[in-house]
Parts: sequence; structure tokens; C-alpha cells
Amino acid sequence: MSQVKSNFVKQAAFLTGANLFVRLLGFLYRPFLTEFIGDEGNALYSVGYSFYVLLLVISSAGLPSAISKMVSERMARGQYYNAHQIFKSALRVSIVSGLTCSLILWFLAEAMAYFWNQPGSALAIQALAPTVTIVAIMSVFRGYFQGMYNSVPTALSQIVEGIFNAFFTVWMAFIFREQLEYAAAGGAAGTGIGATAGLLVATIIYMVMWPQINGRIKEDNTKRRENPVHLTRELLLTALPIIMGSAVFSITALIDIRMITDRLYVTELFDENQIGALLGQFTGKFIVLTTLPVAISSALSQALVPSIAGNRVAEDKQAIRETINRALRISMLISIPAAMGMGVMAEPILSLLFPNHPEGAQLLQVGSVSIIFMALAAVATGMLQGLGKVTIPCIAAFVGMVAKVPLNYHLISNPEINIIGVVISTIVCYIIVASINVGYLKWHARVVIDWLGVFVKPLIASLVMGLACYVSYNAFMELSLHHNAVSTMASIGVGVLVYFMALLLLGGVYKDDIGQFGVK
Repeated sequence: MSQVKSNFVKQAAFLTGANLFVRLLGFLYRPFLTEFIGDEGNALYSVGYSFYVLLLVISSAGLPSAISKMVSERMARGQYYNAHQIFKSALRVSIVSGLTCSLILWFLAEAMAYFWNQPGSALAIQALAPTVTIVAIMSVFRGYFQGMYNSVPTALSQIVEGIFNAFFTVWMAFIFREQLEYAAAGGAAGTGIGATAGLLVATIIYMVMWPQINGRIKEDNTKRRENPVHLTRELLLTALPIIMGSAVFSITALIDIRMITDRLYVTELFDENQIGALLGQFTGKFIVLTTLPVAISSALSQALVPSIAGNRVAEDKQAIRETINRALRISMLISIPAAMGMGVMAEPILSLLFPNHPEGAQLLQVGSVSIIFMALAAVATGMLQGLGKVTIPCIAAFVGMVAKVPLNYHLISNPEINIIGVVISTIVCYIIVASINVGYLKWHARVVIDWLGVFVKPLIASLVMGLACYVSYNAFMELSLHHNAVSTMASIGVGVLVYFMALLLLGGVYKDDIGQFGVK
């Protein structure tokens, strides 16, 4: 078994654990944030955050994947000097691009907020401006570590970032809670404090690892010394399609915000405050909750890039095919039951997390299926990037956006559908993206997908789990005298147990996957 293959699930496990921890922190602080700023404040916060994400994507979204791919390829050839030159070139690029995008965000904040019909979000946009540069630099460290098949520094950095982000987001929103715009901006500033802490951790780890890194560089006997200018050019060419693909999704999120406000107004059913509340439900509840399980696929996506890139250099086609099936299987084992559980338990979950603002359950009931296709799209994107096919996800994202916009236009303005229209268009968008990415991956890698293990068995087990959750929740509500929190947690526990029992009975848990995690 190759080193690349044996490391894959271990690295994915570190990143998955860190992502889950950070997402769970997001669950914990979101109810408190919503308590202080409400759905309308969530709308202001989310508009600011959407612009921040767009500029962050432009400055650095493609860097971690591009760096990890390029570094892992050099490491596979024993070119440690060139691998470190990639890190130095990327650091220069991140500083320039990060500062440029931070300045754009700061000086154009008011224009952005007014154009998207949310003038109160200008302060939140400015509060997030410095964070772009910080995260851009941090992404270089994380990409470099992952390229060396070491996801522990990235995981530790993410955990520290998440803890600081959660605490300061809530604390600063609480301090300014009397003024909605300032409370949203204070919450946004917490993101920057978290990012600063994460960068500090990554820098310290790099300094601790420097003697080992420098020792490898000195022992590098390979004759090829790559020109930094050429490395920078390769880095930009590798990152650009990834940036474009990610930018399409960020632009789509901003289009959603603008079209929600414009097209809901056309229905003549809602006033300005109600539209702001509906926007806050979509961005602050639906998006936040559905992206939690997708974090696992995002972690797999990050781990896949150096793994598959290394296998590609070694021309180990069988290892690539096995990795593809394993990644799809692990992703669906988590994403399909998450979609089922969130759809069945939408109302209890929102009442548990947002007791004073429980609205928005229908969004989750209709849109939870999007989790499956978002996860598929994320994993397939990582595999395609590792195989060097970085333009395919970009094309897929663009096609998905082209389909989404007209659906938004017609569905949101329909009085009987209104805000649900944006959820329907989201599902269609990700079905298209996932189909293109997975279809091309299947064709290019000549892989035979294990449809039974990847989709059928998790789906059957999830259906059984969904029924168990529904029945047990109603039973617990009777036993606990209609105590929602107790009933929800207990029924989720029953659902998890039933799901794994059903999987075992169906043979949906593969011994090879368990062995990769060190379980015998």
C-alpha cells in the first residue's frame, strides 16, 4: 500500500474532526447571536459576510488546493527545496491579493450595501475587511502543511480559530445589541479575531517545524531548482480556475440575496421588515444548518487534493479509483442521513436551537435534500483538482448558476411559493453541479462507482432512521410532557443508533474503511 493511499483517510479524519468541531461551535453560537440580533440582524450580518466571502475567494480561495497539489507533487519526487519555494511564492501572492481585496471591501462597503438593498450592512462589511488579508496568509500555511501530508497543523489552526470566532462574535454582538447595525458589525468583527488567532497558531507550528523542513531542504539532492517566477505563474494558473469556480458560488449567494429582496417585494405579501426576516431565515438558518454535514465533504475535498495528486505522479491508477469510491462512500454515509434527519426533524431542531426565533422550518423540510448534492459536488471537486482537471468544477458551477437565476426570478415572485423558491433553485443548482463533476470524474478516471455502497445502502438505512426519528420524537413528547429539547435530543440519539444498526445489517460499513482509521 502506498504512503499516499495509507495517509488519505487519516488526513481526512483530522480535517473532518476539526471541521465538525468548528461547525458545532457555529451551532452553539448562532442561537445566541440570533437572540441578540434576530432574523433581521442575521440578514445584515449575512449580507456583510457574503461580500467578505466573495473578496476572500478572489484573494485566496484557490491557494490551499493549488499549494497542496504542487507541494505534494514535489514531495513525491523528493524535491523539498522546490516545495518550500512554492510556499514562499504563495506567501508573496497572498499578501498582495489579500491587501488589495481588503482595501476594496473597506472603501466600497457602502456602495455594496446600498446596491443589495441592505444599507445597514455597510458596517459589517467594513468590519470584515481586514480579515481577508489575514485569512489569505493563513491559507498559504494550511495548503503547505496539507501538501506535506500533515493535516494536524491545519486542524489545530481551525479549532483555535473557531473557538475565538465563536466567543468574540457573540460577545461583541451582545455589547452592541441595542443598535442592530453595530451588533451585526460586532459579530462580523469576531470573525477577524478568530482568523488572527488561527494564523498565529499556524505560524507557531511552522516555526516549530522549521528545523525539520530546513533539514529536508539541505538534504535535497535533486538537481532541478525551479525559478520562483515560474512557480508563481504555475501557482496562479492552478489556482485561477479554482478561484473562478468558488467565485461563481459566492456571486450566486449575492444574487440570491438581491433576488430575494426584489422578488418577494413583487408578491405584495411582505413589508420591508418581513422580507428582512425571511432573508435572515434563509441565510442564518437554512444555509448554516445545511452546510454543517457538508463540512465533512469539504474536509474530504481538502485531503483528496494532495492524495490524488501524489497518486497521479506515481501513476497509481488503481489507488486513485479506490480513493474515489472510498471518499464518495464516506461522504454519503454522513450526508444522506443528515439530509433525512434534518428534513424530518426541521421544526424540533429550529425550536431547540432558536427558541425565541424558531421560524423557517419549511425551508429545511424542502431543502434538506440539497445537502446530498452539495456534498457530492464538494468531494468530486477535490478529486478533479487533484487530477489536474481544475476547470471542470468551474464550468459546472457556472452552469448551475445559469440554471438557478431564472428559477429564482419566477419562483420567488410566486405568492404561493415565495421564499421556498430560492431553496428549490438551490437544489436544482447543486444537482447540476454534482452531476457534471461526478460524471466527468467517472469518465476521466475510468472508475466504476460502487452505487450500492455509495448511495443505495445509506439511503435505505436513512429511510429507516427517519421513520425512527419521527415515531420516537412523538413518543418522547408524550412522555416528557411536550418538552421539545429533551424529545429532540433523545429522538436524534435513537435515530443515530437505528441508522448504524441498519447499516450493519445491510453491510454498508466496509471493513477496509474502518481499518483505515486504525480500528481493527
